[in-house]
Formats: sequence, structure tokens, C-alpha cells
Amino acid sequence: MDQPKRKQIRLPSFDYSTPAAYFITFCTRNKRCVLSSVSAAVSVFDSPQLKLTATGKIVEKYILSMSKVPGVQVEKYVIMPNHVHLLLVITKENASARPTSPANYIIPRAISALKRFINKDAGGEIWQRSYYEHIVRNERDYREIWQYIEDNPAKWAEDSFYP
Repeated sequence: MDQPKRKQIRLPSFDYSTPAAYFITFCTRNKRCVLSSVSAAVSVFDSPQLKLTATGKIVEKYILSMSKVPGVQVEKYVIMPNHVHLLLVITKENASARPTSPANYIIPRAISALKRFINKDAGGEIWQRSYYEHIVRNERDYREIWQYIEDNPAKWAEDSFYP
């Protein structure tokens, strides 16, 4: 019996080891809200606040540790109740580290390791398989993604991942 083909998330013609910025989103298994909660704004001058759960704090610990990896910079992130948005930059430090196969590209390796370490610390499988990625095309795209991440908690009730 043939297995169903999985949707390919990688852009075939792009060298993922070159310096670039990436917008990454990954979700919890079954979109369970186990990472944080979003509180309502107290006044019109406030924005909603995220309160990380114990699992969310583990996620944050490992996201922050990603910037210790040579050539990987976490520019912006948000840990929503059931998903995470990351704006990652691969710098020139990693540009010379040519992968030998597509499975060894920097972004897939980084996200796989991140999920694996979090799962181990959290004591179970919390992530759905795969992730969404977008190669940041230019400065305008970068600014829009930065703002999207910044505004995400305030728009939680309108979010496509909202339960």
C-alpha cells in the first residue's frame, strides 16, 4: 500500500545554508494550549500579556540558547498558547559550512534539535510534526514579520490557531 505523500515545505532551489532570515512557526500536537496563556488588556493603553506555563518556560530557555550556536541569531520570538513564532537569522559564520545532504541544512537541524530538547525537558512529545517556514525576502518583509510577531498576543482571539 502506498503511503500518502507529505507536502514539501522546503523551497527546492534555495540554499538553506546561506546567510538569510527565516520566519518559522511550529505548533503543539493537536494544537493544545500548553505553552502560555494570553490575558486581556487591563486598559486601552495596555496590550494583552503572555504568561508562560512551565512548558513555555522550557521553550523559552531553548529558544534563547539557540543564539549561542555560532551563525544562528534569534531576532524575535513569541511563545503563544499553542504555537511558536521565530524570526531567525543565519549569519555568515555558517555560510562556509556546506551541508552534504538536504537533511543537514541548518534550519531543519536547528528546529529538530530545538523540538527534541524541549520534548526531553518537558517529559513528552508536545510538538506536531514539521513546521512552517518563510524565507524573508527583503527589509520590508522583515519589518512586517517583526511586527506580526510583536502584535500576535494582541490578536490571539483572531488567530488561525485560536481554539
